[in-house]
Amino acid sequence: MNVTKLRITIEKKNLVDIAFNISSSLALVGQSGSGKSLTIKALLNMLPKSMELEIEHEGNFELIAGKTLAFVPQNPFTALSPLTKIKKQFFIPEQKVQTLFAQVGLDADLLERFPPELSGGQLQRVVIAMALSNEPELILLDEPTTALDPKSRVVILDLLKTLQAEFGFKILFVTHDMNSAKILCEDICVIKNGKVVESGRMENVLQNPLDAYTKVLIDASFANRSFRT
Repeated sequence: MNVTKLRITIEKKNLVDIAFNISSSLALVGQSGSGKSLTIKALLNMLPKSMELEIEHEGNFELIAGKTLAFVPQNPFTALSPLTKIKKQFFIPEQKVQTLFAQVGLDADLLERFPPELSGGQLQRVVIAMALSNEPELILLDEPTTALDPKSRVVILDLLKTLQAEFGFKILFVTHDMNSAKILCEDICVIKNGKVVESGRMENVLQNPLDAYTKVLIDASFANRSFRT
């Protein structure tokens, strides 16, 4: 069990005050302004100096960005230097990078290219390979498929599930999209205005939401489209 309690304040006003347990894969779901991004920034130690953080974590690893924690951002196009070859953006031996590329479904020849020469899906795989390079215990995913088309979105989510089974890392998936959350995660934590309004097993919450806010998120995600039935 890995239980994290997190409170973010500014001038003694609570912005986020939540607790969550990541047993395997947890979706942290909420609309814009709910506190999702602040939670990610807090875990990565990237909060503005004007904000105060109180955090407690009980589990089998410490929360250390760059060591036990890895991060996959929303937009792969801004995550890499456009003027630097892909191979120069890794800080591990090239042979290990080639192995990681094979595991994320990329040709090793792409290491000689520059980021603008790759597609969005390829770049996201590069960023995922980077996240895996330090063998993290937990990977933080910040809407990692937003910039992709629906078909590529499902492919990347399925890839992450496959990699989790292979490497054994845990997932915290920050998203507003219940559909993507359903594909990737076993558990869900719904937050609104920095507070948890509902949490539990994914299927239970989707089939029997108890909070009106959760129902709104479900309706918005599944009303007119479906990436996976």
